[in-house]
Amino acid sequence: MNDQLLSIILTIITASTPLLLASIGELVVERSGVLNLGVEGMMAVGAVCGFGAALTTGSPLIGILAAIAAGVLLSLLFGFLTLTMISNQVATGLALTLLGLGLAGLIGESFVGQPGVKLQNLDIPVLSAIPFIGPILFGQDLLVYVSLAIVAGVSYVLFRTKTGLIIRAVGDSHQSAHALGYSVIGVRYLAVMFGGGCAGLAGGYLSLAYTPQWVENMTSGRGWIALALVVFASWLPWRLAIGAYLFGTITILGFSLQAIGIGIPSQLLSSLPYIVTILALVVISGNRALTRANTPACLGQPFVPDR
Repeated sequence: MNDQLLSIILTIITASTPLLLASIGELVVERSGVLNLGVEGMMAVGAVCGFGAALTTGSPLIGILAAIAAGVLLSLLFGFLTLTMISNQVATGLALTLLGLGLAGLIGESFVGQPGVKLQNLDIPVLSAIPFIGPILFGQDLLVYVSLAIVAGVSYVLFRTKTGLIIRAVGDSHQSAHALGYSVIGVRYLAVMFGGGCAGLAGGYLSLAYTPQWVENMTSGRGWIALALVVFASWLPWRLAIGAYLFGTITILGFSLQAIGIGIPSQLLSSLPYIVTILALVVISGNRALTRANTPACLGQPFVPDR
């Protein structure tokens, strides 16, 4: 029984990590006042580039770097179109998702069916051998700890540093931030790049740790769940981490119910995370005080500096 419970917990952590990585990056993007709906596309490109780089070099660490770079490059395209060319952020984000999915399918055509290079779990002497607790706390892969470190870093920077104050000021009132001499476009470019890097890393996690292989559409809508998680968490980093693990638990719950033979249609269990996402958004949208509490006032609004 303990072994089965341990296996479920470890799987939940693995399933939650890509959601956490993608959503924490998008949280920073939206805190700066930019709405990037292209998370799914950036994750897909990060997954295929990370898999391809690791397969070619034999190093999962190089694969991780390639995944981050791919996400950043695609986010720069989004930034150029929305921040420099002032195109509509919603339409551009949707187009970015379609572009990313198509590009990933094209790049990964030759990778289908090839065994990947798995990112191995850490093995800390003595600590990893502690029964039950050891594998959970000290036996995860590197990116699990990186994701939690990013959440802690983002929380600290956003609410305890001048840099975070500037990001939030740009997202809440870009005209005032501009009047104070801050580069609104520059801040938003950096935020978009950070979000792209996190989305690419989330995709790389899927193809290097979660399931070390390349399969077209392997992101399976996780980018959209990440977008919903930012709203679910009211743009607060630690609430976001709780939400990511909650949704990861719901995802694995479906597989666990199937494994023990409960007579529920597999299609319904597979759709469970998306049903819960919709219900959560409906509940949150009904609470206007919660919705308005931390929503960046300039979210999705274009900024054209005075000339």
